[in-house]
Order: sequence, then C-alpha cells, then structure tokens
Amino acid sequence: MSKILWRPTKARIRNTNMYQFMEYVNTRHRMNLDTYGELYAWSIEESPVFWETLWAYSEVIHSRSYNQVVDDIKKMPGARWFEGARLNFAENLLRYRDHRLALSFKGEGRSTVSITYGELYQQVAALAQSLRDVGIRPGDRLAGFMPNMIETVVAMLAATSIGAVWSSCSPDFGIKGVLDRFGQIEPRVLFTADGYFYNGKEFDSLDRISEIIQDLPSIEKIVVVPYKDMDPDIAAMANTVLFDDFLAREAKDLAFEQLPANHPLYILYSSGTTGVPKCIVHGAVGTLLQHVKELKLHSDVKREDTIFYFTTCGWMMWNWLVSSLALGARVFLYDGSPFYPDPGAMWQMAQDEKITIFGTSAKYLSALEKAGVKPKEFYDLTSLKAILSTGSPLSAESFEFVYRDIKDDLCLSSISGGTDIISCFALGNPMGPVYSPELQCRGLGMKVEAYDAQGNSVIGGKGELVCTQSAPSMPIYFWNDPDNIKYRQAYFDIYPGVWQHGDYIEITKHGGVIIYGRSDATLNPGGVRIGTAEIYRQVENIPEIVDSLVVGQDWDDDVRIVLFVKLREDVKLTDWLVDRIKTTIRKNCTPRHVPATILAVEDIPYTISGKKVELAVRNVIHGLNVKNKDALANPEALDNYLDLPELKR
Repeated sequence: MSKILWRPTKARIRNTNMYQFMEYVNTRHRMNLDTYGELYAWSIEESPVFWETLWAYSEVIHSRSYNQVVDDIKKMPGARWFEGARLNFAENLLRYRDHRLALSFKGEGRSTVSITYGELYQQVAALAQSLRDVGIRPGDRLAGFMPNMIETVVAMLAATSIGAVWSSCSPDFGIKGVLDRFGQIEPRVLFTADGYFYNGKEFDSLDRISEIIQDLPSIEKIVVVPYKDMDPDIAAMANTVLFDDFLAREAKDLAFEQLPANHPLYILYSSGTTGVPKCIVHGAVGTLLQHVKELKLHSDVKREDTIFYFTTCGWMMWNWLVSSLALGARVFLYDGSPFYPDPGAMWQMAQDEKITIFGTSAKYLSALEKAGVKPKEFYDLTSLKAILSTGSPLSAESFEFVYRDIKDDLCLSSISGGTDIISCFALGNPMGPVYSPELQCRGLGMKVEAYDAQGNSVIGGKGELVCTQSAPSMPIYFWNDPDNIKYRQAYFDIYPGVWQHGDYIEITKHGGVIIYGRSDATLNPGGVRIGTAEIYRQVENIPEIVDSLVVGQDWDDDVRIVLFVKLREDVKLTDWLVDRIKTTIRKNCTPRHVPATILAVEDIPYTISGKKVELAVRNVIHGLNVKNKDALANPEALDNYLDLPELKR
C-alpha cells in the first residue's frame, strides 16, 4: 500500500524549475495548467508542441533552426526529430565560461580537485585542436577506458565538439568485455588512465591496454592520463602519449562543428549477458533535450547546485550526470568504492562538498541501511535537497530509511529508464509528494503505459512498460544494423509500432509508477505473473540476509520459485530462518509469492553497472550456457549455482 512520506511546501513548489516551466507553458500557449498531472497530460497530447516549447525554454544553441519538430510521432522506430537544425552538443554543455566551478573530482582516498567553467573550456579547446591535428573528423569514434575523472569529461567534450562519436566503458571491464564493445565500433583514439583504485587496492590498466590494442587495429593513438603513478611507463606501447603532452600548447578558440540534429553522439552498450553487447547509437538533439528536461525540470538542477551521482563511465548515468554542465551546475565526480574507507564515506563527502543533489543506486541504500549507517546523526546535510536512486526498484524499506536516517526534508526521487534511451521513462517531480514505494511520475513527453496480457492499457494493474509515442532520445540506430533488424527485435517484436521496454510495472491512480522488476525475469507460477522486486522487498528487509536473488525454475510442467540468499557471515540457513522468510513473504505478499525452495549461496552475480542477473542464474540452473560472463562484475559467483542437488528432480 503506497503512503506519502514527504510533501513540498507551496513556497518550495513555486521555487522549482518545473513550476517555472509550467508558467512558461501557460504564458506561451495561453493555458491555465495548475498541476503536474495537467502538465504531463498536455505534454503527451500535444507532444510536438511540448518538445518545441522545451527547445525554446532550454535555449538550445544552434546555428540553423529546424524545419519541423517531428515527421511522425507514431513512427517507431525511425521518427525524425528536429530535421534541418544544425547544432553541436558540446557547445551547449560549454555555454558557461566563467569562474564558477564546473567539475570537481575526488578519487578514492584522495583530496578533491576542481576546475572552473573557463578552465574547462580552455582544456577542451586544447584537446580538440590536438585531435584535429591527428586527423579526427566528424563521425570518427573515440573511446574511453577511464575512471570517472575530469579528463574523461574533457575528452568527451573535445571529441563531440568535432563531431566525433564518444563511447566509454569502465576500467574494471575484462579484456574480452572491452573488445566485445570497442571491437565493434573501431575507435581511432583510445583514452585511458594508467590505473585506478577501488576499496583500498590499486589496479593497473596499462597491462590490459597492451593486450587490448593487439586485437583492436583501428587504434591509431593512445592517450594516457597519469592517475595511479605520476610518471607511468608508456615506452613499450607504440603511438602512446601522456594526456598533458598531447594537449596543444597554444590552442585556438574552440570551433564547434555544426552538425545535423540526429548526428550520432554516443554509442552505449546493452549489458551483454545474453550475447555480444548491442551497440546503441544516440543522437545529439535527443540526448541534449531529454537530459536538460530531466535534470532541469524533474531533478530541479540550478546554477547554484552541486550534483553528484555515484557511477562509472560505463553506465548511462555518467552521460546523464555530465549533461548538468548545460545548466551551469557544479558536477561532482567520484571514482572508487562508496564504502571506502568506511560506510559513511559518501556522506562525509556530501557534507564537506555541500552536495545538493545526491545520486546513487537502490543497492547502495539497502547496503547502507544493513551496515547500520545513520548519516543524519553524524553529518551536516543541510545543503542536501534531493536524493536520486536508480539501477533497480527502490524498496519501501529504503524509502523509510532515507527519511528516517538520512534527512526528513528532501525530495527522494526513484528514477528508471535505461541505456536504451540514455534517459528515463519515470522520474522525480519536485512539485509533488513522495509516495512509498513509487517513482513519482512519468516523464514529460513520454507516453508510458502498462499493457496487460491482452495488450490493453491499464491503470492500477500490473503490466508491461510500453511507450506508445516516439521520443527524441530513442536510439537513432544500432551500430552495424543497417536494416534495423536487431533494433526492431529488441523493442518492437511483441507490440509492432510500440516500444516494449522489458519492465513489469503498475501505474497508480495518482500517476506514480511502481516497478516490479524485469519482465523477462518475471515469475509465472501457476500462470500468475509475479515481479521479482515484490519478493526482494520482503526478503532483504530481514537482518540476517545481506542479498538475494530469485528465479523461476521449470518444474513438473509449471514454474516454481527458487530463492537464493546471501547471509551474514555469522548466520546459517536453519529451518527456523527458512520458515521466517516464507512467513514474511506470505504475510506481506501472497501465498503464490512463497518460494518452493530457499538455498544459501556465497555470492549474488551482478552486471558491472550493478544490476542483478536473474537470467544468467536461470540459465545455469537449467543447464544452459551463459554467453558473455565478461559482462558481469563477479562472474565467479555463477559457480555457486552449478549442480545444486536441491534443484535436481
């Protein structure tokens, strides 16, 4: 049952960017919208007008205007947005060039370093000139194998200022994982650091780079950022130069290449847990408008804000976070473990850096609560106005934890979307109340619905998350997919002409969204669909359980629920604990949610971006192959699920 945990005051509502935008819409279109619900309804009923209004409100920097907003709002895939316009993504992110802080970076165990907007512009100009000098042109691919640091942002902006396409993955990827991604797109320049730090340990990147480039012949230049060592040894690698040595000494003024609105900007990758990752290509105008909308309106980012998101450069949240530069905010970057040197590390940082918007994952908040951390008791979080959470559904218990133990007066926005749209379908609403365990609203301009088994749109019932109108941030295409075959199979196989995202959701009567987990991992015992998140919400509230994973196992012409639990070190899975788990689930869900069997395992497998991989475990227990273990952060965890006698008939 949803309940209100927080409600903004009238004064706070009127001070939000969302309210100011609604007033702008009212004035521009002679309307009288008064609530978010009314604004949202208008944004999907008059979708082209909404996006045109957002373009104007956002003051998109462009050299040529568009001929039309969209050719056909119902065409999916393939709708063309803002055709005729010429612009540059990086120019919009570098519109501020003053002495206010643009980027701050804190490496694990290190002091914070910062640069201003003026300094950022100069660094980008110098690097862009160097890239032009080695022949980089619009459409070339540049890749980053980098920690989440200032130089990574500089490299992306320099690349995109020229019209090159940027792609990155986290340095904790294995060699095969990197080649599965970069090998498909054939980048000409590779940016890397010499290493990185995580949980008090030092990791070398150059050893892996030397192996990667042997199978990546497209690389013409390797640019190394010293991070682990002040003077890394790069003599053994051909065509390799240190970052500072590569920068042009006397940079000219930055020339922003003026490009079509749908010029490719980023290449992101699917998780790759079921095969070679798909290369998802996102265009400039869709990414820019969607990010500005979500950051400025839904997250209420302002010039005076300091926004932080715990992310690696291999997760779309990095791309999302960096777009805050377009709003003139201070973007705070962190690289390392969020629990080093202690579980309160991120909150010490939030206090010291006066972070106003703190982004993280549901997994982190759950782990924080289990570690017994109560930030409000030890840290001054006066500056904090919002917490954002994504990666997986945020449990009701975590909602309660945030307001009880972190801060009682802030907007807690659980948000959800994906790499697929480099943005969100459902987000925060700084004008509205926070209901537990709901995402506050569907995003403006995103016609999100829940389809039942018959393909009917339902309110107040569970169904597939679909989007029934095109949006600018949908991929412009997949790499090496000229006939859009992979693209159509990924999203349009089930409902032709309707985007099926793969989440199992409910849209509540007051406009919120509850996510029950991935629909491809949805359990189906006795023909009744059950979202995995429904079980996680109950199980992971039990103190003895550190983590859990639930799958459906084919059994006697049906499906039975199997629950795997990772226990605290001092706990064993006794009959008493099994009974307690089942009783908790039965009491708070239904008898159908109760697992047929519960097994203890040493570890739960996750993707590198922090998502549980139910499908990989389901394949293991059914004797099927897991095609791409390099996509996992801890592939060795799958060994825990092999040949378990309890799963044999």
